[in-house]
Amino acid sequence: MSSGVPSFVLNCAQARAVDARAVAHYGISGLVLMENAGSGCSQWLRHLGIRGPVVICCGKGNNAGDGFVIARHLDLHGATVRVLLWCPPDVLEGDALVNYRIIERSGITIERADRMSQATVVSWLSEADWIIDALLGTGARGELRAPLDLAVMLMNRAPSRKLAIDAPTGLDCDTGEPGRITFVADYTCTFVAAKAGLVLPQARSYVGELQVIGIGIPRRMLEDLAREQDRNQGRTLVDNGAGE
Repeated sequence: MSSGVPSFVLNCAQARAVDARAVAHYGISGLVLMENAGSGCSQWLRHLGIRGPVVICCGKGNNAGDGFVIARHLDLHGATVRVLLWCPPDVLEGDALVNYRIIERSGITIERADRMSQATVVSWLSEADWIIDALLGTGARGELRAPLDLAVMLMNRAPSRKLAIDAPTGLDCDTGEPGRITFVADYTCTFVAAKAGLVLPQARSYVGELQVIGIGIPRRMLEDLAREQDRNQGRTLVDNGAGE
């Protein structure tokens, strides 16, 4: 993990509370947090090196929004980017929809998986230097349902290098337990602090190398979170995260 990041870990509820507190108490918009997340992931991927096309597999939530931001920044730096959308675009909303519209107007290649043959999807994935998992993030619970189960199976079969955004799809970020179908990443970029399940032994082969990406959370807030965890083992963060 990168230097200068918080030494504590967060569970899923705590991670959501961090975002909520940043918005409610510090006035940082969700779009700013998403921009910082996607920009940071793009920078890390460029640090690792890009030798060919990057295929970004996106679902419908904020994790997809992070993927759209990554696509824009990689395109800006000259990478060949393809966005593979595993949901109809009309179900996108909020900050994810804003960033989808930006890349749609930017000429970045976007295709819907449900309008492609499986052979074409496989070809896209097999030709990629990198496959980015921006399907679900940290909020997933239980076994994957269609079409995401198929998405992850096809992504895993490709010989490409693989990066998960926030958490590999199918992995419980609290317990570290993988589902029957779970994305196998070479690298995982997670935000603000490591998630509890990602650092457990059973998750290691799915997470790969873990990199923590800062998203612009103020230093004072990070210090407050560290003190709360020391004092209350994280309970205050969950109970009061959005209410200050």
